[in-house]
Amino acid sequence: MLEKVIIANRGEIALRILRACRELGIKTVAVHSTADYSLKHVLLADESVCIGPPQSAQSYLNMPAIISAAEVTDSVAIHPGYGFLSENADFAERVERSGFVFIGPRAETIRTMGDKVSAIRVMKQHDVPCVPGSDGPLGPEPDENFRIAREIGYPVIIKASGGGGGRGMRVVHSDAALLNAINVTQGEALAAFGNGQVYMEKFLERPRHIEFQVLADNHGNVIHLGERDCSMQRRHQKVIEEAPAPGITLRQRQQMGERCVAACRAVGYRSAGTLEFLYQDGEFYFIEMNTRIQVEHPVTELITGIDLVKAQLLIASGERLAYSQRDVQIRGHAIECRINAEDARTFMPSPGPVKLWHAPGGPGIRVDSHVYSGYNVPPYYDSLIAKIIAHGDTREAAIARMKNALAEMVIEGIRTNAALHQEIFNHAAFRNGGLDIHYLERRLGLK
Repeated sequence: MLEKVIIANRGEIALRILRACRELGIKTVAVHSTADYSLKHVLLADESVCIGPPQSAQSYLNMPAIISAAEVTDSVAIHPGYGFLSENADFAERVERSGFVFIGPRAETIRTMGDKVSAIRVMKQHDVPCVPGSDGPLGPEPDENFRIAREIGYPVIIKASGGGGGRGMRVVHSDAALLNAINVTQGEALAAFGNGQVYMEKFLERPRHIEFQVLADNHGNVIHLGERDCSMQRRHQKVIEEAPAPGITLRQRQQMGERCVAACRAVGYRSAGTLEFLYQDGEFYFIEMNTRIQVEHPVTELITGIDLVKAQLLIASGERLAYSQRDVQIRGHAIECRINAEDARTFMPSPGPVKLWHAPGGPGIRVDSHVYSGYNVPPYYDSLIAKIIAHGDTREAAIARMKNALAEMVIEGIRTNAALHQEIFNHAAFRNGGLDIHYLERRLGLK
């Protein structure tokens, strides 16, 4: 078992990792910026190390500072959480070269699966269906790019090969807008991800976002834990997630899950990972893989009973998976709401002091949050402050419990998007399930 782990993240996921470590008897070191000295996990960790000023580039993205913290505290492993350096292959490589365990996939796997072009290539080799596209990065020849777009058929979408988080994407409806869209997306990709490569795919008009969770150890064992529906989005950012996905049959789950497992086994994947698909007219199309723990992992934990973060830690310790595919059983339904410190109408961030925080409770309710009364939400980072997760025997029961939880939650001093969630759960269309990724923006008048 790992003796001491650096938690190289902040907020609710850092607290989530700390709790998993404590259950396994692992000591923890919280690295933090000067703005995060009062974070819950920093106060609870066995040790803490300040690694820089509030700006992420000088703290949570500062590789030498994080590795130095591991050295001075005699830690043996680093858990990157999600975001920040979690999918940075260079960081994973530097961690391993420095003699520490990176709690996640190997660096070469992150490079292969983190780059969308190479990931699509791997998926096609293992019969995982992909969106029709350019089958590689776009070159500088305008005529060739016009040919590809016409062959795919408009509308198309230009995507950054190394992108993520909804950035580095541009939809094109005609030849007239194609070249400018490619140039602009290349510039954005280079600035945001350090990789200016872009590729082209068919733009599906009304797809759903369905993703499959996988777990893999260092001994060739790979399983899938079913699918999640993450179609409730605004500007490619997920708002509500649920599992299992409404309308997906057992046969579809088994077929796609088996293909995901085969692809992960072929690339020697280890740790937790998620394969993301667009789903339209009964067909799945692979779009990318997230080589890390996901924000929405709790819904999978609640329907399978498998602790994904503990599994990551055990895999990193060299242990074999404790379950086979036939051990994975889907029980009930779970829904997650992302509670952000932002105005529910304008979506403007709302940092500041939390005067009062009362978390909801009751049967089937889980709250993942680092917030407490008196905590000051800083303006420097993502606005996620809590995740409310409801589980029930049926989707209808989970929705009823979530509505109760949202009504019970109290947070004063800052604005949150709780009212938006309450509104969504009153939509008849949402209660019916199976909505596409553009539904929320249409409902909000953003499309």
